[in-house]
Amino acid sequence: MNDPTNDDETFEARASGTLDALMERIEDQIGDVADVDLEGGVLTIELDDGGQYVINRHAPNRQIWVSSPQSGAGHFDFHAASARWRNSRDRRDLHQLLADELGAATGRTLSLD
Repeated sequence: MNDPTNDDETFEARASGTLDALMERIEDQIGDVADVDLEGGVLTIELDDGGQYVINRHAPNRQIWVSSPQSGAGHFDFHAASARWRNSRDRRDLHQLLADELGAATGRTLSLD
């Protein structure tokens, strides 16, 4: 039986909402030291001191994909029980990963939830 909470429309809404919220929170907290842009479903964060993050939804796998200058590539699945995006390999939380890495890169404490 198909999971009605994991159809294409639900995935698109969740992923787009997540990217929109991340863009807003990251821009608010480090926009003075990073160029933060969301265009065509791709969130790009370019740090003034170097390093670029690319975060996008990948519809065929129903994942959010992250390219990070610190941790490399990551694929994140939505876990309904926790309502969180988790790395498919190590189960790391997407928001926490970005908060930790961007915080380390900028010397700031970020809250992305």
